[in-house]
Amino acid sequence: MKHAILGLLDLAPMTGYDLKKNFDATVAHFWSADQSQIYRTLSALVDGGMARVSVVEQSSKPNRNVHSITEQGRAALDDWLRSPLEQQPTREPFLARLFFAGRMGADRVSALLGERRSAAAAQLAALRALQQQESATSDLAARLRLATLDNGIAHTQTELDWLDELTTTLAAAPITTPTLETAP
Repeated sequence: MKHAILGLLDLAPMTGYDLKKNFDATVAHFWSADQSQIYRTLSALVDGGMARVSVVEQSSKPNRNVHSITEQGRAALDDWLRSPLEQQPTREPFLARLFFAGRMGADRVSALLGERRSAAAAQLAALRALQQQESATSDLAARLRLATLDNGIAHTQTELDWLDELTTTLAAAPITTPTLETAP
């Protein structure tokens, strides 16, 4: 979380609210954050000297606390960008549920697949909407940000294709459901 916030602050100074909007509009397909996580992390970054906060006074609204990255924060971001990638354990709750869902029966499995398909289709639509807002550029940083969006679109489309294929396969074959008495 810390490095994602530093990266966004490196793009532009932002309030916590602005950071949440930017998370949702740019990196949410591969890195999520809720508002409380963002504010806790911002506080830790300021306490650690990696970000600073300035108060922008407003006459008719509450003051804005605008956060910006410091040189120490840029150094931490650069160190992280240069560091070897750590292998992250894979955890996919949907696949874990699907793995064990055979005991629920074909109707429930079909509903589970339909729910996942609906969520993936909505995700794909949101990503494609973001893609339409972006334009081609020769700026390396902007191209890399667009590449992460393309990756999200490709992964989501692949999941939709897989879900459709699985649904068709399950519908075409006779299925038996083990019961608790007959399960090994």
